[in-house]
Amino acid sequence: MLTYSRAMSTMNISLPETLREFVDRQVGRTGYGTSSEYVRELIRRDQDRLELRALIIDGARSPIVGQADARYFAGLRRRIAVAKSKKPKPRTKPAG
Repeated sequence: MLTYSRAMSTMNISLPETLREFVDRQVGRTGYGTSSEYVRELIRRDQDRLELRALIIDGARSPIVGQADARYFAGLRRRIAVAKSKKPKPRTKPAG
């Protein structure tokens, strides 16, 4: 996962009026405080998409180590069930 610096720098962009209107509508509709917040989020999503794509490509290029069949998924379900059963139960406060 990518991490983002809190330091800010300024970048000015030019948009056709139709795109500017679209951004303004999205800011109002989605709850972003400013168009800058909206654009930053779009850039972060694009970075995440590219990172995920690279991971998928790396996985596709890696050697096959086993079959992802019903037996494999049943084993995963068992491992998850065991892990959940070992997880401590939340304490409840006594009534009173």
